[in-house]
Amino acid sequence: MSGLAADIIGIIGSILFISAFAYANVTKALNKLWFNVANLAGAICLLISLSVHFNLAAFILEAAWAVIALAGIVAALGKPKNETQP
Repeated sequence: MSGLAADIIGIIGSILFISAFAYANVTKALNKLWFNVANLAGAICLLISLSVHFNLAAFILEAAWAVIALAGIVAALGKPKNETQP
């Protein structure tokens, strides 16, 4: 993969993170599934970017972010449909 492609994928990941963070701060009722999917997709994009421009500290952060987002997705999918989200 070229450096430019890695940068573009990394920027897409950053946009996903920023969008999810902004959404979480302005919404009255957080859709936890959407929030965690956006965070997981962002982490995956940044991990792909890091495969070209490696940085250990960023890799650890993104890997942890992905694991936390996956746990959030599992929790959101496991909630009964009639339960309201805080």
